[in-house]
Amino acid sequence: MEAFGGFLVDEKAVRVENIFLDFLKSFRMGGEGEVYYEAEIEAMINNESTTMFIDFSHVMLFNNLLQKAISDEFLRFEPYLKNACKRFVMERRSNAIPDDVNKDINVAFFNLPASKRLRELTTAEIGKLVSVKGVVTRTSEVRPELLHGTFKCLECGGVIKNVEQQYKYTEPTICVNATCANRARWALLRQESKFADWQRVRMQETSKEIPAGSLPRSLDVIIRHEIVEKARAGDTVIFTGTVVVIPDILALAAPGERSEVSRQASQRSNGAAGHEGVRGLRALGVRDLSYRLAFIANSVQISDGRQDTDIRNRKKDADDDDHQQFTAEEQDEVQRMRNTPDFFNKIVDSIAPTVFGHQDIKRAILLMLLGGVHKFTHEGINLRGDINVCIVGDPSCAKSQFLKYAAGIVPRSVYTSGKSSSAAGLTATVAKEPETGEFCIEAGALMLADNGICCIDEFDKMDVRDQVAIHEAMEQQTISITKAGIQATLNARTSILAAANPTGGRYDKSKPLKYNVALPPPILSRFDLVYVMIDDPDDQTDYHIAHHIVRVHQKREEALSPTFTTAQLKRYIAYAKTLKPKLNSDARKLLVDSYVALRRGDTAPGSRVAYRMTVRQLEALIRLSEAIARSYLELQVKPHHVRLAVRLLKTSIISVESSEIDLSEFEDSRDNVEGNVNGNNGTDHGDDNGNNGTGPGDQTTNGRASVNGEGGSGSANQQGKKLIISDEYFQRVTQALIMRLRQHEEDVRQSGTGLAGMRQRDLIQWYVSQQNEKNNYDFVEEAAAEVSKIKAIIESLIRREGHLIVLDDERQAAEGEGPPQPPVSRNDRILAVAPNYVID
Repeated sequence: MEAFGGFLVDEKAVRVENIFLDFLKSFRMGGEGEVYYEAEIEAMINNESTTMFIDFSHVMLFNNLLQKAISDEFLRFEPYLKNACKRFVMERRSNAIPDDVNKDINVAFFNLPASKRLRELTTAEIGKLVSVKGVVTRTSEVRPELLHGTFKCLECGGVIKNVEQQYKYTEPTICVNATCANRARWALLRQESKFADWQRVRMQETSKEIPAGSLPRSLDVIIRHEIVEKARAGDTVIFTGTVVVIPDILALAAPGERSEVSRQASQRSNGAAGHEGVRGLRALGVRDLSYRLAFIANSVQISDGRQDTDIRNRKKDADDDDHQQFTAEEQDEVQRMRNTPDFFNKIVDSIAPTVFGHQDIKRAILLMLLGGVHKFTHEGINLRGDINVCIVGDPSCAKSQFLKYAAGIVPRSVYTSGKSSSAAGLTATVAKEPETGEFCIEAGALMLADNGICCIDEFDKMDVRDQVAIHEAMEQQTISITKAGIQATLNARTSILAAANPTGGRYDKSKPLKYNVALPPPILSRFDLVYVMIDDPDDQTDYHIAHHIVRVHQKREEALSPTFTTAQLKRYIAYAKTLKPKLNSDARKLLVDSYVALRRGDTAPGSRVAYRMTVRQLEALIRLSEAIARSYLELQVKPHHVRLAVRLLKTSIISVESSEIDLSEFEDSRDNVEGNVNGNNGTDHGDDNGNNGTGPGDQTTNGRASVNGEGGSGSANQQGKKLIISDEYFQRVTQALIMRLRQHEEDVRQSGTGLAGMRQRDLIQWYVSQQNEKNNYDFVEEAAAEVSKIKAIIESLIRREGHLIVLDDERQAAEGEGPPQPPVSRNDRILAVAPNYVID
């Protein structure tokens, strides 16, 4: 008011100022201890800050009238509240504010009882103190803003101080010198004027708040002083401040419309009044809509789900996290979770509890949420630590459910669909600022998900040109832009979780992955884990899935009983991500050996691989091992972490032959098997003789017909048909047989008597009897067909895998005789587990 003589005094505002000063001087937490806001002064001095942060819940506890006055008429009282803060600081610490005209104490309120939605900000909220929550989509550069100008009259040389700026460059109306009538010629004295940092942020509604069928609303937020650069694109933020009305510059300066109206008006005046025709809304008395709402924020809180009371220390980067930001209770809770028996499987089960089964994919999502360790080489090259996962599967396999869950559990996450996403929408686009005309970069999905997760559904339906746009983001984790005179490299340190459908609608198991998915090899190799979900009918599984879904529909939350809640899981992941595990020498050696073995399997004859094993898969192993070590809260990557990572990489469809295995070459010369099927465990010599009685052509055909007629199983050996079994079945049988052999070896070692190995016949008989006890066979033919499969699996384990060895095949007795004897059956061989085989 100095500029206008200072004759107007707002008495109510002065009373509010005095009560607020009293609040600052006397408020104590719980009514005892030292004055709370004296510590705030110390924090201001330590941080060289000029902003005092006031917790609004303290004001509510202190005086109800004060909190009502501040919340209802904040814009009116704001200068007085700032003045009260300045008086309080000057009284307690006179040296806290340097004697400088530009220094002022700003007041920032946070922790309001309720935050409003963006749609609820109407003209009724103008001038009130409100909180609003939304996602930051665009930030401008920081510019200086003139708050109070000091002007010099160029006529008489008089100086006029503290001319408040009204949303535009405002000069004094007339010189205060009585003899000078200057109204136009002024010079701004920059040294004595008061400037502040200024930034405009574009905020958009969060996806949960948008009503059905509506477009997301946006609002410009003005940020000043020290809170500039606190909100970054992609953050979900709570802004506290007030709604103001500002002139809409675009509407005021739309010359096209104005000239058009005036031209029509001139034509109308010349013509007859009766021929005016249809008139617009203006005839009804509608005023020009040349104003719009904006939001002036005085505090910024990042909404990441944690009750973070320290509003000052906003981390600049996710990698700067340390243990200090976790309270003792949170650390105790994390340790309790870690000490739970079988905690890793329980955490995996707690992920997406509404989805039944799919443990492998849940494990992959957990490791993706934890991530590996980001590293930088001496040359400054970034080695990514984020894990990318791709899920390929038949329709209705809960792929999108996994993506929605992953997007909901991470603070910075973006969910997008491949068909409706363009290259610019995924990466970044250069847009023109409507008011200034300058070019600025608008963040796309991958930039918004920086240090988070980007979930892309319908990944296979993306345009090829748009897929190419994310090549760089998936490996180098940057986005390079050279457009409209802007050359920039932007960070996109994000994990990508993609879901794709097979090309033909359903996954064809007879073909490798590359023929099933319309994804180019460069993109496939950038995924650390690729999982295939196949919807095969299976009575037992279908029953459990249906039972689970019906329970969820019936009882909702009560149907789910995960060991750990989502909030606990978020805290555990946030804590585990602060650890930076390092490889020890044993783990390093095992990683090298595992990679060499994977490469060897890549070149093995007859193997049908999805794509070549590259160094990217070695880096994927390192990242997975680090993520597994983080999940165990360990600071060293140990060999058992590496073994688990190798198993994950193998079960993931990296070498897609794993979906089906062809065992035709290992069948017991086919006839031997089939004779055995017919005899159903008759003597082997008789079977051989019977089969060898006819000519070679006849016996093959007859043998095949007999199996077909009897078993009719999936491994039917008609002319040209092969014995093909699923990888899951192969692994299950292998595990059972090896465990049985190991158990037999242990019994022999303890008793000191008996054969070191076990006859093949006895081993097969043991397995079939085990399955029979579980009622897995409805007909004798099913058991007979399974015997033939098990024989082929055993032969494969001896000749291809090397997991089993033959101790004695009893051929010596036959070789010494004169006339040639029929070959000895494989059923009499004595088998043992290879000494170098390690059970996972």
